[in-house]
Amino acid sequence: MTPRYAADYRTLLWCLFMPVVALAQYARPELIPYLSPLGCYLALAAGVIAHNHNHCPTFKNRRLNTLMGLWISHFYGYPTFAWVPTHNLNHHKLVNKAGDATITWRHTNKNNWLVAFTYFFVSSYWQSDPIKQYIAKARRSNPALFRQIILQYVVWAGAHLALLGVAIAIHGLALGFKVWTFAFLIPALFALWTIMFFNYIQHVHTDPWSEHDHSRSFDGKLINFFLFNNGLHTAHHEMAGAHWSTLPELHAKIAPHIHPELVQRSFFGWCIRNYLLAPFFPSLGTQQIGRAPFDPPTGESVQLTSEEVDALESGINAART
Repeated sequence: MTPRYAADYRTLLWCLFMPVVALAQYARPELIPYLSPLGCYLALAAGVIAHNHNHCPTFKNRRLNTLMGLWISHFYGYPTFAWVPTHNLNHHKLVNKAGDATITWRHTNKNNWLVAFTYFFVSSYWQSDPIKQYIAKARRSNPALFRQIILQYVVWAGAHLALLGVAIAIHGLALGFKVWTFAFLIPALFALWTIMFFNYIQHVHTDPWSEHDHSRSFDGKLINFFLFNNGLHTAHHEMAGAHWSTLPELHAKIAPHIHPELVQRSFFGWCIRNYLLAPFFPSLGTQQIGRAPFDPPTGESVQLTSEEVDALESGINAART
């Protein structure tokens, strides 16, 4: 059970907190107003952990890494293998250029609360293509990976149905459904939406053609402690296989070369300026930095269909083009 990096003992501790907070609501439903928000944070942390785990697996042991994926899939709200085709192999290769399933500019390059809020729904739809391709190719050419994908789906769906059944058996239909909803469903939906929102703000109005201005980073200590350095996004894109605990050092090396507007201290301050104040004071909103993602230096027309991916496993990261 020894992780490859000592920093992941904290990752494992967070993973142990997840069922404690969720199941405490089963035992004491009156605690839902207090524990469900904490459960939302832990589900979001599960999403970040899934992201980190698929880039740089937590353990040396393959079986333990499979178990880790199954565990965090349940709390995050979707089987974690989906990070590989949509993120490791697609987004990291194209970084908000045409062909990236998660582009921020599919319908508009404006950055406002409506575009940011609805990005989850647009991005989810377009990410379904790489996921389907990935599963189909795994089925044809990588049976071990295909079995792992099916296992994740079965365990993820089966565990949610079992926990819903347990909640109803303990508390009756109405209260049981409420307990399961606040302990598991709402946190999972919160995590899925928020993870995609993070991706949106980390790339909207950045320059994917630039060496260092392709992403927006948040270097505040609190957000990076609670989200395992997920705010240091530029360094992560430039060294995708680097363990999350090494990102502060890597960020410090490249920070002087990043456009000042793309290194922010406060995540919440940035959101308040852009989505609450900018509608009244437009100068507080973001502007396109450098070359727009839909404006290739070579001048060719862009295609918005998602680029194909191969059936590769976690820990493999596509090189940025």
